[in-house]
Amino acid sequence: MSVNQVEQLWIKNPQEIFAEEDARGGIVISGDTITELVPSGAKPKTNFDRIFDASNHVVLPGLINTHHHFYQTLTRSTPSALNKALFPWLKSLYPIWSKLTPEDIKISTKLSIAELLLSGCTTTSDHHYVFPEGLEDALAIQYEEIVDSGIRATITRGSMCLGEEDGGLPPQTVIQSEDEIIRSSESAITKFHDASPGAMVQVALAPCSPFSVTEEIMLGIADLARKSGVRTHTHLAETEDETIFCNESFGLSPLDYLEKVNWLNDRTWLAHGIYFSDEEIDRLGKSKVGITHCPTSNMILGSGICPVSKLIEAGCPVGLGVDGSSSNDCSNMIEEVRMAFLLQRLNEGADRVSHYDALSWATSGSASCLGRDDVGVIAVGKQADLALFSLEEPRFSGSGEPMAAIVLSGANKADFVMVAGKWLVEKREIVDLDMESLLNDHRTSALNLAKRSQA
Repeated sequence: MSVNQVEQLWIKNPQEIFAEEDARGGIVISGDTITELVPSGAKPKTNFDRIFDASNHVVLPGLINTHHHFYQTLTRSTPSALNKALFPWLKSLYPIWSKLTPEDIKISTKLSIAELLLSGCTTTSDHHYVFPEGLEDALAIQYEEIVDSGIRATITRGSMCLGEEDGGLPPQTVIQSEDEIIRSSESAITKFHDASPGAMVQVALAPCSPFSVTEEIMLGIADLARKSGVRTHTHLAETEDETIFCNESFGLSPLDYLEKVNWLNDRTWLAHGIYFSDEEIDRLGKSKVGITHCPTSNMILGSGICPVSKLIEAGCPVGLGVDGSSSNDCSNMIEEVRMAFLLQRLNEGADRVSHYDALSWATSGSASCLGRDDVGVIAVGKQADLALFSLEEPRFSGSGEPMAAIVLSGANKADFVMVAGKWLVEKREIVDLDMESLLNDHRTSALNLAKRSQA
């Protein structure tokens, strides 16, 4: 299969396909867009130049990751951070992250994207909020790597301005002034944000958390996002300690504080969203605030379980996120689907959560969190972002329902991945990527970062 932009491609007769309409006959793609869904037993009505035989593949919309921290791939399984809850975990890692260099950002971004693509992810977001001296251009570095990779992305311009001396958690060396945060946020929107349909890169504004920046920054970011037409993102309600911290610092719950600073609206999506009361969930739903469920991270840190069903019933879009590779230690979206499926079944019951639910969280639900209606579903007029999985592995042998097997038996690698009509993954390998060289570079960066943090 050519890696060049497809002209008229018929992805023919998939073994199974995750689409609302009958498309068992396949999908026709023209350029970067899905132009026809072919019913079972039929042939395309439009002309096609090439055929991809998908009879051995389960075809999904490309998976969408709505929360990540790329740089954390350099600090997986860090000894000082093991077996700790969120706040002490952060305190152990901030000194290491304060030593990040531009080259670290480049390598970690490249590695994270590769890992995501191989797992069937076609759109990702990244939340970068650590800006030690010399790392002021981190988003520009990420932008170049994202464009080069071909993945679709939302870069979130993170921020922190409250360090340890101000009652915050991070060292003073990784925070920025209020003026720098606003100025850099404006610049990121101007340089990198594309609001057009089918956009490859967009920007959102994302203070790390309400307790890592001032009230003035939360208000300023909300105003800038509204005027610029971009979305807002932050961590919220991840742990009980956070609720205690907010009550002690602001005299308000995390959600009440969010409302006070003008963030309770349909431009906002939140990472984690575990500790909300029923009344708060109702308010979130009425405001159409999106929530990113990060099951693996929440389990590793022992944070709790996101009330996904309640949030969806209230009206919140709910998507999935792998979160950072220091709290997940992996950047695999199809594995995150299975984790979400299992955790929510444990929480809600086997008859309340299906494999279709979990797949929808990772596709259409995640797209809604990012404010996109051009990705996340297989339908005419949508972007040609697809993940194709093969069941030709021992773990799938004997399965009676292919779509269920992808989730229940635990797929971990896509066979083919397409973004905007281009094959980026073919036969489980990323096109034109020297993986061995990348892994060597990444290991070297991780080792050097560890050495600098100990000096």
